[in-house]
Amino acid sequence: MELLDWLNTPAFELLGKPVPYSDLFGNICALATVVLALRRNILSWPVQILGSILLFAASISAGLGGNASRQVVIIVAAVWGWTQWNKSREAAGEVLVRWATWKERFLLIGALLLGTAVFGYVLALGGWSWNPYPDAYIFIGSLVAMYAQGRAIVEFWFVWLAVDLVGIPLAVAGGLVFSGAVYLIFLVMVVIGFIDWSKRSRQTISAPHLGATDINRSPEE
Repeated sequence: MELLDWLNTPAFELLGKPVPYSDLFGNICALATVVLALRRNILSWPVQILGSILLFAASISAGLGGNASRQVVIIVAAVWGWTQWNKSREAAGEVLVRWATWKERFLLIGALLLGTAVFGYVLALGGWSWNPYPDAYIFIGSLVAMYAQGRAIVEFWFVWLAVDLVGIPLAVAGGLVFSGAVYLIFLVMVVIGFIDWSKRSRQTISAPHLGATDINRSPEE
């Protein structure tokens, strides 16, 4: 309990609102996760786990039940993603990225919409969040994005972009101003990440070895 109390102790103030250590270090880990994911570095997953533990503490202090639950499930998803990237690296020597098929895209969108509606209802029913549906949207969107990331699908960057656009106002309204500022940085990094993964996917398509060609073909081709 003493550790949790310290983590939620304000490190400094931003725009007149306290920024707890948990929010500060958790978001530093989150930024590092995006940088590592952009480079397809497998360390992105353990860093993601550490950041989620810290952001869990921050969400509890801000009364965002959905966001706190999100961190718990993200840890589980990160363990799964870690194993998937390990398999890919062992098989090909690196993490190969690809475009999703249209079937996968429809499944991702369907999971995002249905999951948000169901989980938002649960949060509202239990009174576990002061803003249940945006909170649920971020929760489900993060899971969908991490699933796509674990599958090394380029479109996962689009899902993270959608999450960021809702996460910024929700974090600021919940008093996590530093998280909101970090989300703005995420927006830039997501665009960079999408461009990089998109190029790498096309480069793999044109590579002479046929195995990678089959794995990374764009759905439009």
